[in-house]
Amino acid sequence: MHYFLFISGGEIVLVMLLALLFFGSKAIPDIAKTLGKGMREFKKATNEIKRELNEHTSDIKKDFDDVSSAVNKETSDIKKGIKDHFED
Repeated sequence: MHYFLFISGGEIVLVMLLALLFFGSKAIPDIAKTLGKGMREFKKATNEIKRELNEHTSDIKKDFDDVSSAVNKETSDIKKGIKDHFED
């Protein structure tokens, strides 16, 4: 059996028939259009929030990357010094 969001095909058909009876055939396209606009606005707002977060956290990420590279450089210098010390 194929399920979509825990709803079987028969249940989807039943819901569509009930919507058709309740709202009428003329109102369903308007409802679908309104839902589409709402989903589009929600996606737009979500993308805007993601962009703002990325924009404001880019400085923190850059600082973190700078510190990380400095620590890696110091660590490799220490390892090289230890290796040179024991090779002598």
